[in-house]
Amino acid sequence: MSGGTRAGRREGRTHWRRTPLLAAPATAAAGALLWQLGTGALAVDFRAQEKPLQLTTSSLYGTAYAAATVDQPVTRADGSSGSVPVLRMGFREGRVNGLCLSRQQEVLGVPYSIVLELGDDDPATWEVRTGETVIDLVSADGVLDLDGVVDINVNGSAAGADGKGPSGGLGSGPDRFGLRADYAKFHSIDARTQDIQIPGFLTTPGLAIRVEPGTVRCPEPRPPRGTPVG
Repeated sequence: MSGGTRAGRREGRTHWRRTPLLAAPATAAAGALLWQLGTGALAVDFRAQEKPLQLTTSSLYGTAYAAATVDQPVTRADGSSGSVPVLRMGFREGRVNGLCLSRQQEVLGVPYSIVLELGDDDPATWEVRTGETVIDLVSADGVLDLDGVVDINVNGSAAGADGKGPSGGLGSGPDRFGLRADYAKFHSIDARTQDIQIPGFLTTPGLAIRVEPGTVRCPEPRPPRGTPVG
């Protein structure tokens, strides 16, 4: 993508060229993220609130997978509280083949986008590793493969039981839709997500953050090659 302020993907370095007023908060955040990633143990919590994040990935592979419908509390732009229906999915351990997040915001009435990219440019490396992960999806396009023991149309309150999903459960109420499986593999995903939580760890060989004017979307995810190894 072109235009605006750009942070080049360099190990341990973020270089800003324009719009310093908009870039300053993101620069500080990028420095903190890069330092924590260097320790190999970054806990992540991306909260979209009133505007969902765009998420794209070539592929995501998760073990002990569970999903259920829930109502996610949000704070609207006017400060009022509400909720949005989401599909909350979680897994115990994950491998991600490239990840991009895009968030649109406004400062003094001027729209801009923050774009965060993790991983490398090789669709065969599955280079991003996560511990327990919870993602609240508003919508998603792509391919989902479930493997191992697969239970579909499980009661939502039980979807995250029996060692499936995050250890804290999914927080879904009774009589809600749920499913679970030993393994889940997502291909070429373009999604709108309300919340992403990785409370354990996240490691990646590369991180790039940039701020650009207007609405900037993540690139289309490339088809993955191969399967996670190790």
